Amino acid sequence: MTALLATRAQADDSPADLDLLRRTLAARVYEVARETPLEPAALLSARFGNRVLLKREDLQPVFSFKLRGAYNKMAALSAAERASGVIAASAGNHAQGVALAAAKLGIRAVIVMPMTAPQVKVDAVRRFGGEFVEVLLTGDSYSDAQAAAARIEAERGLVFVHPFDDIDVIAGQATVGMELLRQLPTAPDAVLVPVGGGGLLAGIAGYIKTLSPQTKVIGVQAADSDAMACSLETGVRVALPEVGLFADGTAVKQVGALTFELCSRHVDAMLRVDGDAICAAIRDVYQETRSVPEPSGALALAGLKQYATTHELRDATLVAIVSGANMNFERLRFVAERAEAGEQREALFAVTIPEERGSFRRFCDALGRRSITEFNYRIGDARQAHIFVGVQTASRDERAAVVAAFRAQDFAVLDLSDDELAKLHLRHMVGGRSPLAQDERLYRFDFPERPGALPDFLAQLHPDWNISLFHYRNHGADQGRILVGIQAPADEQAALQSFLESLGYPHCDESDNAAYRLLLRS
Repeated sequence: MTALLATRAQADDSPADLDLLRRTLAARVYEVARETPLEPAALLSARFGNRVLLKREDLQPVFSFKLRGAYNKMAALSAAERASGVIAASAGNHAQGVALAAAKLGIRAVIVMPMTAPQVKVDAVRRFGGEFVEVLLTGDSYSDAQAAAARIEAERGLVFVHPFDDIDVIAGQATVGMELLRQLPTAPDAVLVPVGGGGLLAGIAGYIKTLSPQTKVIGVQAADSDAMACSLETGVRVALPEVGLFADGTAVKQVGALTFELCSRHVDAMLRVDGDAICAAIRDVYQETRSVPEPSGALALAGLKQYATTHELRDATLVAIVSGANMNFERLRFVAERAEAGEQREALFAVTIPEERGSFRRFCDALGRRSITEFNYRIGDARQAHIFVGVQTASRDERAAVVAAFRAQDFAVLDLSDDELAKLHLRHMVGGRSPLAQDERLYRFDFPERPGALPDFLAQLHPDWNISLFHYRNHGADQGRILVGIQAPADEQAALQSFLESLGYPHCDESDNAAYRLLLRS
């Protein structure tokens, strides 16, 4: 490291870079933080043909890198500043770092958090800080919390511990870059870093580009919270009017002045990723580590995948910073739902078929043995049936093949795979009352969830009775569950029961269910 420092110092006369380097080397982070592992991601490496490594900052005591900068800043306070107490604004992870540092150093802290902060983070702040911390909830974003904290700072004479725009905080975060260079025999080709206000990116970029200028340092932001990307593109700090809240840990309307200056000089590129890509990256981290990062914690990996694909990289060493794991459990349902879309592994279609005997069988033939992820239908037109179907796919090419198979049967089809309205809402709204559903009986079926099981079930449905309602969604369980409406006149009920028994699937008659009668039955 000394040789690298000497070589770089001769080539770069920036006092600011050398000051950051000195502060990083002297940072007191290891009084509370740990040196996190740099773990190979075997599945992703094989998939992308590169050496993919995950820097596991989600393994810190507060499950986030933020402890490094917060503690380094607070440990450097004078005795008078410590006696005054500190104040911080945070969406959650910085708050936890400040809380733990406050308890460790015996400093009183007021922590202002937006009301949208995940409850898991709010609870953790109170737990880590104990009697030393007062938590105030206000506003909808970090910027709202920051404005409130500025008022309280002036009123109470507290010391503000900035989450990113402070040289000691940045130096604390830079120790992540210091570690990963030390953990590799040769410098990586690229390091991808999640970005909110820019403290982590500024620290890592400043440190790595000083010692390893050939390494690309790339920031990754959520597409709806891209303040740093917009700022670097325009050359001035941009204030976003609104930010997305899914990746709440990086939901910052305006980056810091110091972080912007450092990133302007050292960051090679910025990438934007959408929510589906973030969800897919969360799943990737889980598959590699059996840990679940929060959305902001998976940002860098989402960007790494985009970067490797776009640039067609091969045999490169790529590092993604897994920055945090403070995930609200309730978000997992959404993540699982959207991860398939993020990998282009689920295609959604609206298919129109004639409402006549034989059409449903031709529809099943078009699907073939493909794994069906979702199937929604409710009779609503005497001439046409509109079906919402999800199909597991491997690529956009396969999506096109499914469309071609439907059109070969003369079915009208819409590819809804990139339609946000369909993915978020319409898939859950197929149904309702129908005047055409006379003599309808409603049944729930269970069947073993295995490839081809749903097509097998569909193939066995009797052609003499019309299907008036169908709902299925693959939730990854061992048992698939289907709701089916079958129209059979009263004098054919005995035959219908015999047919149901012959299917061999456990089933339950829900025709007298109160909710069904209220919401679906005419």
